[in-house]
Amino acid sequence: MSKAPPEPFAVHLPSGDRLLLRAFGDEFASRLETVDGYAAIYDDASKSYVYATLEDGAYVSTGVSVAAPAPEGLAKHLREAPLIRQHRFTSRYGELRPAETDGLETFGHNAGLLTGRQRSHGAVRGLTILVEFDDVRAGMSTDDLEPLMNADDYRRHGNFGSVRNYFQVMSAGKLDYTNSVVGPVRLSRDKAYYDQHLLVEEAIQCAIDEFNLDLEDFATQLPGEPRKIVDAINILYAGESWYTRTGNGNLWPHNHRFVKRFGDVETGLYMLTGAGNSAAGLRIGTICHENGHLLCRFPDIYDYGNRDQDDRESEGIGYYCLMGAGNHLGYRAVPAPICAYLRRLAGWTTDVVLEPGQSYQLRHGDYGIAYLHATDRPSEYFLVENRSAVGFDRYLPDHGLAVLHCDTLGSNEWQDGTQWRHYQCALLQADGKKELEGNLNRGAAGDLYRDRTGVFLSGDTTPNSRAWNGSRSGLILRDCSTPGETMTVAVGPETAPQPEYQEAYPFEPIPDDAEQGLEVTMEFPAGTSAQRIQVWVEIVHTWREDLQLHLRAPNGSSVVLRRRHGGSGDDIRETYDSEDHATLGKLTADDGGGTWTLWVRDLAARDVGQLEAWAMQLG
Repeated sequence: MSKAPPEPFAVHLPSGDRLLLRAFGDEFASRLETVDGYAAIYDDASKSYVYATLEDGAYVSTGVSVAAPAPEGLAKHLREAPLIRQHRFTSRYGELRPAETDGLETFGHNAGLLTGRQRSHGAVRGLTILVEFDDVRAGMSTDDLEPLMNADDYRRHGNFGSVRNYFQVMSAGKLDYTNSVVGPVRLSRDKAYYDQHLLVEEAIQCAIDEFNLDLEDFATQLPGEPRKIVDAINILYAGESWYTRTGNGNLWPHNHRFVKRFGDVETGLYMLTGAGNSAAGLRIGTICHENGHLLCRFPDIYDYGNRDQDDRESEGIGYYCLMGAGNHLGYRAVPAPICAYLRRLAGWTTDVVLEPGQSYQLRHGDYGIAYLHATDRPSEYFLVENRSAVGFDRYLPDHGLAVLHCDTLGSNEWQDGTQWRHYQCALLQADGKKELEGNLNRGAAGDLYRDRTGVFLSGDTTPNSRAWNGSRSGLILRDCSTPGETMTVAVGPETAPQPEYQEAYPFEPIPDDAEQGLEVTMEFPAGTSAQRIQVWVEIVHTWREDLQLHLRAPNGSSVVLRRRHGGSGDDIRETYDSEDHATLGKLTADDGGGTWTLWVRDLAARDVGQLEAWAMQLG
């Protein structure tokens, strides 16, 4: 599975013109727009791309080529109705992901991983086939492709390592994945034909016939299996990757299972993607992403947008993991690392449990260590890693300390953040904006922690380190250094001042129908933090709509806690918290020391009451 690239891609029109379009989605469900935002579709009648409009909630052709100005009155960013999109997704998903073979690809049913044979350790040999079409020739040779797959120190065309080198680094030397490269093999039809008809069988058969290929050289037989299976087949086809729907979308970069007997050997998982127009277009990013599925059974850590039936899209972990959108970084030549969560599931890491009162030096690129804080649920935990602008992290949108909230029972389609529906691997975005969950970007400055003094993550911060059920996990982080090859961070206990709490029981009558009302005060010592303010009030009264409550801070600022409402009901027992009471939040301050005043007014005649108790906590 592969998300659409962030940059526009080129399509060629029958006129010979070259045009740029943007793709959104993945191989299961996608849409196209012109670079200025108009919906576009492929029109079978004209064999070209045209502007789209909506009819009964579905895209239909306007008949106007996207090379021409948009039709007058056509709205931008048109999207099909949710039920239409869901139907398209379900249909395509059923073709590419039969449940009996692959399962649901953003849910890790196998302790966080996908089901099926996992080849994430030891020496694994794959097969790479370079494919060209009757009308499109390969712009490179196997001499160009072989080092991209296998070289020890590959730096051609902007790539930061080969496919083999990438998995060696990510696995801390536990996986040695090499590929035998053959080709090019020329298929019998033009490229557009294979967007509608899967090319895998023909490509494999051509490789066997033309290069006397013996698939048994690439097959393994694991304990309990009836026959040998080829672990990984990489098919790289001539030209750029097609992110379009001229047919069934079979040329959209993807992986799937192709089961066929060739003698005593059976083929299994494959991936395919475009090789580019020349050797300069060879990139490792998408190849590594798809092989993450094939070899390691990693799930996608992004949102398919339709399959979970909430019709809300999100970005999952975005650019911060290869299995999110990280394969696109550095123009797919410098993919993001595999995040600590998936490396741990693959068995590539040793846990270092974060101990309260200790400081840690986190070295960038130390991919064999997972810095772990457990919760009271075996499936749920936090991981911390250094994601500075070094090595494979050089193109991340932000750099610093990443904190991941992980749960093997979650899914990165569940952006709700609730106890029952939450991400499998969520990045705690340091700025608290949750832009990944909101589908606003794939990552941005402010996502990671850096240059923090004192406590910056706890059960009371935003974002916080609470478990998904709202309980405190106990993770407290403080004193984070500047990003670099080594970052330092300390783990609690809490060193900041503890919250100050006071309570009082005035039992004072509230003057009836009187503007001056009743004022009561509390005194807090100088230096008391008022970053969070909580107020509890208990009043006995026979008509609570008469009452209005104000709180005045030591600096004279005042806010209304409660305006007159509640009808004829009796009594008030209410809590006001600056974290969810916007008005009260105006009084927060670094120093809340001094006199705080609660002002209670009864603004109507006849019914009376008294202030029984009140309390405040500043912290």
